[in-house]
Amino acid sequence: MRIGFIGIGKMGAPMALCLARAGHEVVAFDTSVEALGTMAESGVIAAPDPASAVSGAEAVITMLPNGQIVGAVVAEIADVIPAGAVLIDMSTSYPLETLTLRKALPDVVDLIDAPVSGGVWRAELGQLTIIAGGAGLVLDRVEPMLSSMGTVTRTGALGSGHAMKLLNNYLSASGLAAACEAVLIGRRFGLDPDVMADVFNASTGMNNATKVKLRQHINNKAFASGFTMGLMSKDLTMARRLAGDMEIPAEGLAATQALFAQAVDALGDMADHTEVIKLLTPDG
Repeated sequence: MRIGFIGIGKMGAPMALCLARAGHEVVAFDTSVEALGTMAESGVIAAPDPASAVSGAEAVITMLPNGQIVGAVVAEIADVIPAGAVLIDMSTSYPLETLTLRKALPDVVDLIDAPVSGGVWRAELGQLTIIAGGAGLVLDRVEPMLSSMGTVTRTGALGSGHAMKLLNNYLSASGLAAACEAVLIGRRFGLDPDVMADVFNASTGMNNATKVKLRQHINNKAFASGFTMGLMSKDLTMARRLAGDMEIPAEGLAATQALFAQAVDALGDMADHTEVIKLLTPDG
């Protein structure tokens, strides 16, 4: 397929490379000229602007920081996306805004939402979890292409992929906070944090944080998971907004969102999200 790819960041770059390696013609745009130059060396064609990236495309992928930016880009390219093309928003966007985005597109352009989970290292391996919402016939057309980047799981109607991603990140964040608190308590008691991680991972306390974050990024104070505090806080804020729109109190979600918002205030947007442990104790 000829694919217009808008957003060559930490996640977008390896995703675009996976598509190019699979034989697709990938034409990419990003506001970072440096990022585009790196892509060009790997077979991805650099475009000077979003309209050029989507010219002649059969599929257009957006991989951008938030839904507001996606909406602004779509407003810029809506009139030039070829008839019959599929716009695939792989950003983490707000699901109800995804439904509004549908109205901004011509009827001859299809839309699906397909946010991803797995982090940079799984993006590099082409092993992402791709959470896809939208019409089945449209997904049938693009699933072989999406599979170049990972495993596609269909979640239902348009917007359901974005809703699922927000709820997944809530569980990820709450699991991380719980794992950090458990390690801090155990360490104060005298337990070895690495032994604790081993026991958690062989027991019912196992979660993503105990498996790939405690030893790798927290116990050794590397704090280099590649996912920022600002992005986690943004996703939790949207998840809490979704809970409110669905009229679900979600007190656990509210507490987790508040914790990561405080972490952004204390540590900054660009801190690694695993540094949340620093907020839980002065000697974290």
